[in-house]
Amino acid sequence: MREYLSHYPRSDLAAELDRLRAARRYRALRPLAGPQGPRPQIGGRELLAFCSNDYLGLANHPQVVAAFKRGADAYGVGSGASHLITGHSIAHQALEEALADFTGRPRALLFATGYMANLGVISTLAGRGDSICEDRLNHASLLDGARLSQARLRRYAHGDPQALARLLEGSGARLIATDGVFSMDGDLAPLPALAALARDADAWLLVDDAHGLGVLGEEGRGSLAHFGLGPEQVPILVGTLGKALGTTGAFVAGSRELIETLIQRARSYIFTTAPPPAMAVATQESLGIARRESWRRERLQTLIRRFRVGAAQLGLPLLDSATPIQPLIAGTVEQALSWSRDLEAQGILVSAIRPPTVPEGSSRLRITFSAAHEMEDVDRLLEALDRAVGCGERQGRREPHRWAPR
Repeated sequence: MREYLSHYPRSDLAAELDRLRAARRYRALRPLAGPQGPRPQIGGRELLAFCSNDYLGLANHPQVVAAFKRGADAYGVGSGASHLITGHSIAHQALEEALADFTGRPRALLFATGYMANLGVISTLAGRGDSICEDRLNHASLLDGARLSQARLRRYAHGDPQALARLLEGSGARLIATDGVFSMDGDLAPLPALAALARDADAWLLVDDAHGLGVLGEEGRGSLAHFGLGPEQVPILVGTLGKALGTTGAFVAGSRELIETLIQRARSYIFTTAPPPAMAVATQESLGIARRESWRRERLQTLIRRFRVGAAQLGLPLLDSATPIQPLIAGTVEQALSWSRDLEAQGILVSAIRPPTVPEGSSRLRITFSAAHEMEDVDRLLEALDRAVGCGERQGRREPHRWAPR
């Protein structure tokens, strides 16, 4: 460790941290003193939070918690080894079979995180001399997977199939990768058009549906179900378990040949400890709840509609999104931080998202909803935003327009 750090003198590290502070891009941890939920305890204070990815309210569901405890009683708290040694339990196997059934694919393979799933599948399927085409707003794990593969990474304008078509001309692309729902903008990728282009180019199409699974489509099957697409159109599906399903980990679903290839070659699968079996037991329980309880998705849509109607009345600068991710664009880092601070002073937690997470000039509040929120929570958020953002004053009125629920 000392030898490695010798390349980065302490003064250089300190100077870089000072630079981040000066640019207002320094991030700090805020430990929760209890379970995940709409009202976390942070710093000795209860806040109403609109910034988690627990879209279905399952992270602290009593049945999921009980399943985790049963799993720990049966399997202990650690897997003890990588999947290919002695770390793969019958609990992992059962969850993989359930995820394959859920996604309508022959096989599924568990990974420790969504980041590791994307690194593993992309670096396995593409390499030096290949081309990978990706949406400019893809998640960092998709971009880093392409860089790790040493293939040529080519990025097309966000959500623009025509831009992708131009990139594909004569490129011999091996792989096209996109988010299903974009994590910072909340919009959906134009998957039918991308699938057609991938077919014509004889390229793999990978969809990372981290923010669509559990939320969109019949039984929450995600963005592909929303568009009526199957394995023929989208042969590689990546999903995470730590968002709508409320646990942790990720999976890749696809053909038997794809999954067997990943088992043999995906370095982020082979060379890491398997997730705890108890987590697999808990995830299988949460998956069952997500599939059965459609009211959770219906409630989410009701909350989103109520928020967007109120936001329109207030003139809030929201991006167009029908998902639980509702971005409120501030523009500057300073403005986003100011809004976030004002909301917290009113007892509401919404994180300010800044570059490099989002492009320069698009700092924002990333407002997210959970089925565990109440209608009154949405009303309280709108009232607080009216005070914090002050749209009425910005538009030249003497007093901010006060939103009233209908």
